[in-house]
Formats: sequence, structure tokens, C-alpha cells
Amino acid sequence: MAQKLWEKNTQVNTDVERYTVGHDREMDLYLARYDVLGSLAHIAMLQTIGLLSADELKVLTEELRNIYALIEQDDFSIEAGVEDIHSQIELMLTRKLGDIGKKIHSGRSRNDQVLVDLKLFIRSQLREVVQDTKALFDTLIDQSYRYRNVLMPGYTHLQVAMPSSFGLWFGAYAESLIDDLIVVQSAYRISNRNPLGSAAGYGSSFPLNRTFTTDALGFESMDYNVVYAQMGRGKTERIVASALASIAATLSKLSFDACLFNSQNFGFIKLPDEYTTGSSIMPHKKNPDVFELTRARCNKLQSLPYQITLIANNLPSGYFRDMQMIKEIFLPAFDELRECLRMVTRMISEIEVNDRILDDERYKYMFSVEEVNRLARSGVPFRDAYKQVGLAIEAGEFEPCKTIEHTHEGSIGNLCNDRISMLMQQIISEFDFSRIDRAEARLLGKEL
Repeated sequence: MAQKLWEKNTQVNTDVERYTVGHDREMDLYLARYDVLGSLAHIAMLQTIGLLSADELKVLTEELRNIYALIEQDDFSIEAGVEDIHSQIELMLTRKLGDIGKKIHSGRSRNDQVLVDLKLFIRSQLREVVQDTKALFDTLIDQSYRYRNVLMPGYTHLQVAMPSSFGLWFGAYAESLIDDLIVVQSAYRISNRNPLGSAAGYGSSFPLNRTFTTDALGFESMDYNVVYAQMGRGKTERIVASALASIAATLSKLSFDACLFNSQNFGFIKLPDEYTTGSSIMPHKKNPDVFELTRARCNKLQSLPYQITLIANNLPSGYFRDMQMIKEIFLPAFDELRECLRMVTRMISEIEVNDRILDDERYKYMFSVEEVNRLARSGVPFRDAYKQVGLAIEAGEFEPCKTIEHTHEGSIGNLCNDRISMLMQQIISEFDFSRIDRAEARLLGKEL
């Protein structure tokens, strides 16, 4: 069995080991490639301050890049008896390089190792979330343009209210995603700060060059105060989880609308048959399971910030093992959200819209406000016009004019999709992903 990094003469009880390690081995596989990147930056810095020779740096760098390649090829695992990803990589280096491999941990704790791993992981995952969100946004905008002239009833209190359109409906969710990405951008900036060099939260007597590792890893800046760097554990995950929850809330609401509008009582949209499921007893059923499960999954994701808060809350400064539990709920959340984003994008792209909704008599009263406004434009005081139309409705004498003339910004006749798209492009451009690409390419010897 591999010896623990911290192990001296006493071997820990097997049951205690199993309990304390928990699911760390499985969870740490999410962090594997980022642990290698952090180590590559760290050893390059160690060489600049004289703790590694040029030759030692060369062989360590070469072997770390080999390990990275194994991870990329999905040919990497954490062995039984090895506590975590940090221990596994150091073990592999020591087996291959002997004492040179033991030098990699100089000036570093597993505390700041996992901090930098998490920051690098979050940064990479948020990039993919942004890309998948943009894909859904583009699909929604396309559908908004496509169906901009197809009217549908708008609702308040689940009562028929005023004319809306599919152009407005699709476009509304597109614009909502812009707000969500603004929240993601804040989370990204908090994650894009370097904690490496804070060690166990109190720094090191080695003359570490934290500016070097910050630049080497492509971070925007560093977490300067070493105590605060450790305090960021749990806080960063909670903030990022809130950003994921923001997107999830939009997807959940969209899914609820889709389920409602797909029902026979509404009949506003139709899903492709191959995207629905049937009933084991009712042969006519075509259930919107994808949207139902998306709603449930996204509601679960919205609970994530609260779960993290309950784990990390009311702890004093410094590291505590409680933080380990956050990994289990946090790391898989990105995959789940991205799967929801991709599935909803696919569903939205193939939705069939009912362009005969307003033939149904029940929707005629949604044009009442249009009639009030028509009378007001002709000189009738608005309140008198309102009463006149209301009395006609009560007497069963209201006959609507279904001609809609909305011209103001963001209305049925002026969707402003071009401006909404410009806002989205502005937000996307503020994520400096190219800086990260350049930094990682240098560390891996793949200069762009």
C-alpha cells in the first residue's frame, strides 16, 4: 500500500481511512489534469528561486506532461490506498524519478494544491457552460425571428391577458440567458485568481514567487492574503453554484412553459414524436419527459448554493475537512447543467409551433386592451374607454379586432433581437479565454 504524504510511523485505522477518504478518489479524477497544470507552474517557479536545478525541472516537466497525456487519453486512475490526486501524481513521479519526484511538494500544501485545482477546474468548466449557453441563446433567437409573426395569448395569474407572440416568448428566454451569463462572469472572475503559494493558509518560509505562478497559469490576479486564499474554499464554490443556479432557473421556467404549452388543453406547441415517451396503459399519450426531467434537474441544481452554504457555514478561518464534502455535490454539477443546456437546445430547435391558436373563441378577450387603446387614440379618455369595453364584454357584445400594431422597443412588432444579440456578444467577449489557452499551451509545451 502506498504511504500517505503525511504518514510517519503510525498507520491509520482502515475503517477511519475509508470513512475520511470517502469519495475523494472518484471526485479527484475531475481535477486530475488541473493538478498537473498547477504542478507544472509550481516547479517552474521553484527553479527560478533555486529549489530545483534546470536539469531537475526538465525531467519533472517531461514526466508531468506524460502524466497529462495519460489523463487526456483516459488512461489514468488513482490507485487503491492512495488518498487523492495530489498523492497519486507525486507517487508516480517518485516511482519514475526517485528523489527528484519528492521535491515537487516544496513550498506547497495539499490545501493550496486543491485550491488551485478547483480554480482551474471551475474556470475551464465555466468556459464550456458559456459556450453551451450561447448555443441555446442562438437557437432561441433564431426561433424568435422565425415565429415573430405568430401570435399567442399572454397570461397573468394563469388567466388570458394580452396578445403575445412566439417571437416574444423565444426572445424572452434568450435575453434571460444574458443576465445569467453576467452572473457567470462574476463567478468566473472570482475563480480566475491564483491561490497557489498560500500553502496551508499561512504562506511559506520559502521565497515563493506567486506572481510567476499567477502568470504561468493565466490567472487574472492572485488571492493575495494567504489566510483569505484558504477562506475562499467553500465561498468560491457557493458563488459559482449560484451562477449555475441562475442558468438552471431559466431552463426550469422554460421547461415548465414547454410542458404547459404542449398539453392538449393549450396545444400551442408540438414536440417531435421521437422526443416524447408513451404510457404503458394509455396508447394516445406523448409525454414531454425531456422537459419534465430538465425542470427537475434544474430545480435540484438551484438547491446547490444552499447545500454548500450549510456545509461551509459557521466555520472559523482555516481549513477543515468539512470542505471535502462540497466536492461530491459541486464537481458533477457542471456536467448535469451542460447536459440540460444541450438537450433543451435540441428540443427548442425542433419544436413545431401552432399558428392557428387564435382561431379558438376563448382567446378573443385578449384583444380587449387593444380596443381600449384604439378608443383612447381616437380621443376617448382612457378610463372611459376601459369602462366602455368592459361593459361590452359583460353584455356579450365585444367583437375584437385582431390587428396588432405594437412598435415600441421590445414589443411584438419590434423585438430588438439585434440589440439583444449585441448584448450577448459583448458579455462573451469579456471572458478572456485566449489568455488561458496561451498559458496552458506554454505549460504543456504546445505553444500557440
